[in-house]
Amino acid sequence: MKQPHDIVSKLSELGYRLTPQRMMILSAIENSDDHISAEEIYAQVTVKYPNVNISTVYRTLELLKRLGLTTETDLGGGRVRYHPAAKGHHHHLVCQQCGAIIALDESLMSSLKSALLREYKFSADLRHLAIFGRCVNCGK
Repeated sequence: MKQPHDIVSKLSELGYRLTPQRMMILSAIENSDDHISAEEIYAQVTVKYPNVNISTVYRTLELLKRLGLTTETDLGGGRVRYHPAAKGHHHHLVCQQCGAIIALDESLMSSLKSALLREYKFSADLRHLAIFGRCVNCGK
């Protein structure tokens, strides 16, 4: 299992404790091939630490988000999903009918970000974005 070195190093530098439970949460995030929910992280952690409370997972995720080490994205389905910030920015088109998730090229967001700044004097944080609609298979 790959160790979450980037996040661990940053937390250590900032003086945060690296408890076994926190390390398991970090590993679950880093080792996920896709976005992962708090509930999925909790399920993984409780295999080894059955007494961990889900609030520990939520507090750790909030800390990681606040420090800019993870991104938080609502991909629908009532769950927010997390992704290591070090794995890069990317965006998604989410079909509201079938649930398909399509990766969206980062370059498309740069023109949107520029337009928002130019037209509205608004500096948008577009590191991780989900756009909802319908895929070609589900029609209009």
